[in-house]
Amino acid sequence: MTGTVAEEKKSTTPPWRNTSLAPEDRADALIAAMTLPEKVAQLFGIWVGASDEGGEVAPYQHEMEEPVTLESLLPQGLGQLTRSYGTAPVDPALGALSLLRTQRRIAAANRFGIPAVAHEECLAGFATWAATAYPVPLAWGAAFDPELVRTMAARIGRDMRAVGVHQGLAPVLDVVRDARWGRVEETIGEDPYLIGTVGTAYVQGLESTGIVATLKHFVGYSASRAGRNLAPVGMGTRERADVMLAPFEMALRESGVRSVMHAYTDTDGVPSAADEELLTGLLRETWGFEGTVVADYFGVAFLKTLHGVAGTLGEAAGAALAAGVDIELPTVKAFGEPLLKALADGQVPEAHVDRALRRVLIQKVQLGLLDPDWDPVPEALAGTDLDDAAALRGSVDLDPAENRAIARQIAEQSVVLLRNDGTLPLARPARIAVIGPNAEVPTAVLGCYSFPVHVGGQHPEMPLGIELPTLREALAAEFPGSEIVTAAGSGIDTDDTGGFAEAVRLAADADIVVLALGDRAGLFGRGTSGEGCDAETLALPGVQQQLLDTLLDTGTPVVVTLLAGRPYVLGRAVTEAAAIVQTFFPGEEGTGAVAGVLSGRVEPSGRLPVSIPRQAGTQPTTYLAAKLGQSSESSNIDPTPAFGFGHGLTYTTFQWTDLDVPDLQAGTDGEIRLAFTVRNTGEREGTELVQLYLHDPVASVVQPVQRLIGYRRVHLLPGQSARVEVTVPADLASFTGRGGQRIVEPGELELRLGASSTDQRLTVAATLTGEVRELDHTRRLHATFSASTEQLPVA
Repeated sequence: MTGTVAEEKKSTTPPWRNTSLAPEDRADALIAAMTLPEKVAQLFGIWVGASDEGGEVAPYQHEMEEPVTLESLLPQGLGQLTRSYGTAPVDPALGALSLLRTQRRIAAANRFGIPAVAHEECLAGFATWAATAYPVPLAWGAAFDPELVRTMAARIGRDMRAVGVHQGLAPVLDVVRDARWGRVEETIGEDPYLIGTVGTAYVQGLESTGIVATLKHFVGYSASRAGRNLAPVGMGTRERADVMLAPFEMALRESGVRSVMHAYTDTDGVPSAADEELLTGLLRETWGFEGTVVADYFGVAFLKTLHGVAGTLGEAAGAALAAGVDIELPTVKAFGEPLLKALADGQVPEAHVDRALRRVLIQKVQLGLLDPDWDPVPEALAGTDLDDAAALRGSVDLDPAENRAIARQIAEQSVVLLRNDGTLPLARPARIAVIGPNAEVPTAVLGCYSFPVHVGGQHPEMPLGIELPTLREALAAEFPGSEIVTAAGSGIDTDDTGGFAEAVRLAADADIVVLALGDRAGLFGRGTSGEGCDAETLALPGVQQQLLDTLLDTGTPVVVTLLAGRPYVLGRAVTEAAAIVQTFFPGEEGTGAVAGVLSGRVEPSGRLPVSIPRQAGTQPTTYLAAKLGQSSESSNIDPTPAFGFGHGLTYTTFQWTDLDVPDLQAGTDGEIRLAFTVRNTGEREGTELVQLYLHDPVASVVQPVQRLIGYRRVHLLPGQSARVEVTVPADLASFTGRGGQRIVEPGELELRLGASSTDQRLTVAATLTGEVRELDHTRRLHATFSASTEQLPVA
């Protein structure tokens, strides 16, 4: 091409397709050329379902939405496509074909050729048929391994990107405040620092593949009263700032995240979807976020129907846009005709539409959707015959061996050994009785946002799409020389004790009982864990506790194994079970991980991301309680946990010694350095999780008795030691003061080094000197750890 021809072609290229211009300039040029209906059309999605024959998607009709037709909408354009893969089971290759054909239709129908952003759920893996089902986020927290979570997220993102998806609605950064809440399984735990570090790693992994990650739910959703889903939130400004906002702040600073989803709930009467101080003042003006804010599903309409802060859907749309919501999901409702009418009536400034649209279009530019060479054919279908749908079926593998290896590693690292009287690891028992309602249920390892549970349950005619060995099957494979006998004993949440007699008979004749208890994931009351499946108390559902007690009475050693979405009271098992193994929906490789821990093939290294309560009625409480929130003579209710946050046993022992602190004083702008030695004093290799807690004995506002400010996994061979060095910035002692400003105060501090929140090994009494110091969002967020491991002599 000659220079003259190239210049002529460039001059005829619309500026929004000129890749030499900045994304902001391209977006501004496009906005200037658009009509108001075309602008608004970019601010909502349509809930669709891909065709299993490879045809175009069809709108999905939901009981909370009005029927929509693509024909009437597409001439103006379309902002997003909602869950084309996650609506019904579809072969991945044919889903990709369906999506690309729809994208071509969308681009061809509007005069600017703008395709839609396709988003999907990816809470515990790409939520589509036949894709890898990874452990749920609560299991990520139990693994305490951000690097591994980052690797997992990159695998998820790669799979989504390969079939044409642009955005993933994860991770959940809500902090558990009441374990009765059904969505505990979706969280990473009850500690903001753990959630922030693990959640940030997830975002980094997902974004590294080009997928737009979405932080949710911003903010306070998990602090609902009585643990009820979508209930009012009772929370003060300091709890909001120091607990609920902290993980979001870390992720926004360190991950490159490009989207945030508002929470359903209101705080002190202000719904998050209409909170301008939150979505614009804090998120954008203070923290500098430049991405898009998307609505939680139906959240804009909820401003009218649930919160009552808008009289019409048009008012709801105006309030959300004014606050800083850019995109209505999952489908058009308030941002359609109601918004256009409100604009025509002068009730909503067009400038608010332009502001949201600019952010949406900049993101589409960044995704390459406005480039002149944009092609909807995804990587998975490149070079294939797109006209031969039958040949494509089965050609895309979303559950390859590499995925399963990562799923297995996270599952193994997330298994928490709560109690062990020496029974574990098991020798080769001649007869194992595998009893319990989760003993032979393939989906017992899956959370409510895994595809087989979330969608697959509505399509019983379809196979699961992935291999899900039951616990009985996994134990049979792990102990090939043992006889395995099985009985359910009871259901998950029924009152029927008719199966107890058979369970007792099998237990009495066995060498060991592996008792599989826990949850059934589901949605809106169809399970015991999951969205809308809140618990009245933390007693085990149904008659599971009775089954447990009955089997303890047999005298046969009982290994209690929990496949659950939240922590439960375990009653007599805390002191009488031979062992207790806790997992949180560990995914498709989960039962193999449990079996491996029981046999000793896998060294247990998981730690609790949530406390295990001792009594069923002590909620809401977490380990982050102030002194008044702990046991006292003033109340007959004792919230002391049976097993505290961070607890987890191994098959070896560790000794912590040789603490060295060069200087016990630092300024309020300084740092404290310390070092100590961890030695494996047992006969097996193992992983110690070094946890660093901060205790502030005197502060100007009430503080938790202690809070996690750092951690490090240290893997050691028998007899091996590691010298661990830690640098603790004074910034980590900061909190929100009485005036609403984050401060560091001078005074005494205690740094507690321990194996859990209830097992401190070494303590440093330090002093911060100087004046009260004000900090902002640029403060230091991490202690730094280094561990030099002793090299053992070669035998």
